Amino acid sequence: MSRDADRYRERLEAVEAKARQRSPQFAGEPGGGEVDAAPLYDHAGLEATGFEPTADLGFPGLPPFTRGVQPNMYRGRLWTMRQYAGFGTAHESNRRYRYLLAQGQTGLSVAFDLPTQMGYDSDHDLAAGEVGRVGVAIDSLADMRTLFDQLPLGEVSTSMTINATAPTLLALYIVVAEEQGVDRAALRGTIQNDILKEYIARGTYIYPPATSLRLVRDVFAFAEEQLPRFNTISISGYHMREAGCTAVQEVAFTLANGIAYVQTAIDAGLDVDGFGRQLSFFFNGHNNLIEEVAKFRAARRLWGRIMAERFGAKTERARALRFHCQTAGATLQAQQPMVNVVRVAMQAIAAVMGGCQSLHTNSYDEALGLPTQEAVTLALRTQQVLAHESGLGDLVDPLGGSYAVETLTKEIEAHAEAYIATIDDLGGMVAAIEQGYVQREIQAASYRYQLDIENERRLIVGQNAFAGDAASVPVLKVDPALERQQIDRLEAWRSARGEAAVAGQLSALRSAADGEDNLMPLIVAAVRAGATVGEVSDAFRSSWGHYEENVTV
Repeated sequence: MSRDADRYRERLEAVEAKARQRSPQFAGEPGGGEVDAAPLYDHAGLEATGFEPTADLGFPGLPPFTRGVQPNMYRGRLWTMRQYAGFGTAHESNRRYRYLLAQGQTGLSVAFDLPTQMGYDSDHDLAAGEVGRVGVAIDSLADMRTLFDQLPLGEVSTSMTINATAPTLLALYIVVAEEQGVDRAALRGTIQNDILKEYIARGTYIYPPATSLRLVRDVFAFAEEQLPRFNTISISGYHMREAGCTAVQEVAFTLANGIAYVQTAIDAGLDVDGFGRQLSFFFNGHNNLIEEVAKFRAARRLWGRIMAERFGAKTERARALRFHCQTAGATLQAQQPMVNVVRVAMQAIAAVMGGCQSLHTNSYDEALGLPTQEAVTLALRTQQVLAHESGLGDLVDPLGGSYAVETLTKEIEAHAEAYIATIDDLGGMVAAIEQGYVQREIQAASYRYQLDIENERRLIVGQNAFAGDAASVPVLKVDPALERQQIDRLEAWRSARGEAAVAGQLSALRSAADGEDNLMPLIVAAVRAGATVGEVSDAFRSSWGHYEENVTV
């Protein structure tokens, strides 16, 4: 066998040497690179990683969860098809949600505009020009009522992509559900609530990290008691990957953020097996199909070990990494936009083969603007074809046992673990962020990626290779008049509410912000009385201030 392996390697080296002479673009390691660095992914290479089938694979639905978090995966229940949507006013977005549900979507996913994400009402000076642009504008309980009008919150799960103001939007959701007659305990869904990645990659933070973690902790404690079926956080690698990090960095930095959240909750006296069952994750589905499948498997295995060994989690539910995946927006090209349909389908296949619990497929026109109804329908149909025509749902971990997948899974796990050890040495993720370490690592990776494109070591169809005629597709335009309409509704809301009750609730919030009591019940009371998202945020700003990043690049 050894002699045959040697002969194989000799022949392979000769063939690849000829191929390099013919084309400088021949092959390369996953994610790009020179052919000389390309691994063979054979039996010997897998053995060199220390791979042990019993320990490293186990069984689906059981630790180490490499093969998935359910024993039968999609044979029992398909992933949730959750198309991320929101633009303009609550009324406009509600129409899109009802359309998507009618088309077969199985879960809601809400995109909020930047003022809502940053805790500014639509009439704030800093909100000018941004109201309803990249998501829906939500200022008050009236907006939330409109957003979910005729949507059965007791039957459908809702994901809300919101972070700095997550407790306030969750409070609004609770009140609207109760007005529909739905008990809190019956609500299903996810609040993103992942503030640490905002300091790293997105920038929609408000308060300093320590006080932001206090809000995350309060949501954990409140939801464990009041919202047992709701995911309290979606720990997100997606945005860091969009900012340019590698697959290894996405796993490492996401799990390091998770470690910080879990430690914060434990330090506050919460039980890891209690709040741990409500943690969820959010990953990017990028272009390299095999690498992405391995990434998801490595993340599950590593998180299961972290929860058991570092934090003493005993239940399988608390140790299992459940994740939502969204296809990679950063890979979408404005040139030849219909080619994006192929990219999205390929990325979605990786997510399904990697064992996601829910999935968003991007629309082909998102490099140009918000998705049109036609584009978002095709994106949903992509998932439906995968679910019902591809046969992938019939298999559990379909690529498990592959030399390439198992080797890459081991390698990603090992490199991610090394990153986490470095972050531990720096004092944990908050300290690493404040020192700029994580940001610099992502910036360096992004720079290398861009250089590969510019030097044509990495080919992007339609951008630096295979250019064609510019294609024209319809682009959704948000009516600028919607901003004025939203401000008018906000002013009407303020004039109709009881000002004394609102003032009292905001005063209570400011006082509680300086203490240690859980803030969630007070936030619920404030929005029920009529306080706006901006007013709740201002109450906390008055106590905690506004965080200013100080990072040397």
